[in-house]
Amino acid sequence: MRRLREAAELTQSAVAARLGCTQTQVSRIEIAKRVPSRSNAERLDELFGLTERQYFVGLYRRIISYPAGQAWFLDWVDDIEPVAVVLRSWDPLLIPGLLQTEAYARCVFGQEPRITPEEVDDRVTSRLQRQRVLAKKNPPSYMALIDEYTLHRRVGTAEVMREQLAHLLQMASLPTISIQVVDTQCLAGMLGAFTIAELPNGEADAILADSSAEGQVTDDPDIVSSIWSRYDMIRLYAYPERISLEMIEKARHEWT
Repeated sequence: MRRLREAAELTQSAVAARLGCTQTQVSRIEIAKRVPSRSNAERLDELFGLTERQYFVGLYRRIISYPAGQAWFLDWVDDIEPVAVVLRSWDPLLIPGLLQTEAYARCVFGQEPRITPEEVDDRVTSRLQRQRVLAKKNPPSYMALIDEYTLHRRVGTAEVMREQLAHLLQMASLPTISIQVVDTQCLAGMLGAFTIAELPNGEADAILADSSAEGQVTDDPDIVSSIWSRYDMIRLYAYPERISLEMIEKARHEWT
């Protein structure tokens, strides 16, 4: 935004006048201290002749694709997940984002405090776009561990849950995807969800660790080693894949 503004020889005050906000707000957007609104993004595209490309609208969608609206998540979405060779995830509370149906994701995002319907639409769109990583040519192997209770935690209606569990079974039929259910007695994973990415060409593994405040993306060896140890402990409580799929099928029929 600053690069384009300076190239157009516009001051922050001039851009603020176009956006209908203050110069301070423009400054905070430029240094990534404030998340712009969708209308800001649309006006910026108009201002810099980028409406057809939807340049700023696209950036906006990426920024808010994570529920907390944190820019740190973009490192994962842009630079790590698309090139990963293997993705291993654990989620104790919800179906993992890469495996969520549109209806399920909409219900999850719809529960965010003070979120607008427009923001829900944008986040759902971003999540579905992100899922394309599993359908691309030469996709990563994806190994998902999910807590047994996620099969029984109501998200939306019974119909939403039936559709979601049917989707899990469909995805698990792909040769690159493995889904295992973890016994509820496993306490090692209660600290939160995470994903481990194995990268190509001998690059160090990276991890994504979620939290209700600000998550973390890092390849710090000590942190990665700690998450690997936790993953191995959680997997000790995982049911074999065949039994896991039977559990998912049974739970699907119970949602009536």
